[in-house]
Amino acid sequence: MSTEGRTAMRKAVVVGVFLAILALLVAVGLLLREHAPGNMGVGFLLGAVVGLLAVLVMTWRLSRRPEGATVFERAWTQTGDERDDAVLTRALAVLGLVAFPLTGVAAIVIALGAEAAMVLGLLLFAEILVGAVAFAVVNRRS
Repeated sequence: MSTEGRTAMRKAVVVGVFLAILALLVAVGLLLREHAPGNMGVGFLLGAVVGLLAVLVMTWRLSRRPEGATVFERAWTQTGDERDDAVLTRALAVLGLVAFPLTGVAAIVIALGAEAAMVLGLLLFAEILVGAVAFAVVNRRS
C-alpha cells in the first residue's frame, strides 16, 4: 500500500472514530437531559462540545504544522518524542498525588454542610489548575 493510501486510511479511521464518539456523547447527553435531575444533561453536552472542540483544534494544529505544535499537544496526542511523553506522565503523576487529598478535603467540606454542587465544581477547577501548573513546571524543568 502506498503512503498516500495509508494516509487516506488513517484519516478515514480518525473520522470514523470521531463520529462514533460524537454519536455516543449525543445519545448519553440526550438521555441525561431527559432522565437526570436538574441541568445535568445540558452540562454534559456543553462539556462534551468544549472537549471535542479542544481535540479538533489540537488535531488541526498537528496536521497543519506539526513542528509548531506545543509539548502538550504532542504528548496528549502521542505524536511526540520520549521527552514529551515523560513530561505528560510526570505532570499526571503530580495531579494524581494532589487529587487524593483535594478530594478528601472536598468530602469533608460537603459533610460539614456546604452545597455539594459548588464544592465539586471547585474541586474540578482546582484539579484542572493543578494539572496545568504541574505540566508547566515539569515542562520548564525538563
